[in-house]
Amino acid sequence: MRIFTKKLPHPDLPAEEKAQLLQNSEYQEMMVESTFLYLTLDLPTAPLYKDEKEQLIIPQVPLFSILAKFNGATEKEYKTYKENFLKRFQLTKLPPYLIFCIKRFTKNNFFVEKNPTIVNFPITNVDLREYLSEEVQAAHANTTYDLIANIVHDGKPSEGSYRIHVLHHGTGKWYELQDLQVTDILPQMITLSEAYIQIWKRREEDETNQQGA
Repeated sequence: MRIFTKKLPHPDLPAEEKAQLLQNSEYQEMMVESTFLYLTLDLPTAPLYKDEKEQLIIPQVPLFSILAKFNGATEKEYKTYKENFLKRFQLTKLPPYLIFCIKRFTKNNFFVEKNPTIVNFPITNVDLREYLSEEVQAAHANTTYDLIANIVHDGKPSEGSYRIHVLHHGTGKWYELQDLQVTDILPQMITLSEAYIQIWKRREEDETNQQGA
């Protein structure tokens, strides 16, 4: 992927001083190319509303909304102890398998917090062509992915448990694994879980033609 980084002046500086700093080369946008093992998808802050029965309503977000981080245009601010940066990301090559890590956990000096937002995602036919730079789109005949594994975290961050949803390629059936217990699961039930890590497989040419038929 390409990573574009732009240093920001300190927010407490006077406007004139900020404007002067932005003219310096240190504050100009820089681009580096980097390989990646997985893509981290950031969840929006989760406001927990209550309905008329005082039941918590868990917010939801579409997968494509959090994938927008990699469209080459979406900017996000990153803060360090001393400096702030604006970053944007753009994919330049799509591998046969993609790993998404949905960032549910945030750490501070005292404890770990978990974001319970549900990500709405299709099980199949996720096209990532629009996240590629224009000049490399032509080099990718296939940019469509299908989910093959979904790792779920249930419960509190300090004492929760994990479940795994796995696609059996030979039969097209989904199974849920937890410790030594294996059960069938309907595909539509997978999307209701607090997905944490997902593995997606790119369709090859023959698979794409079969899907179209």
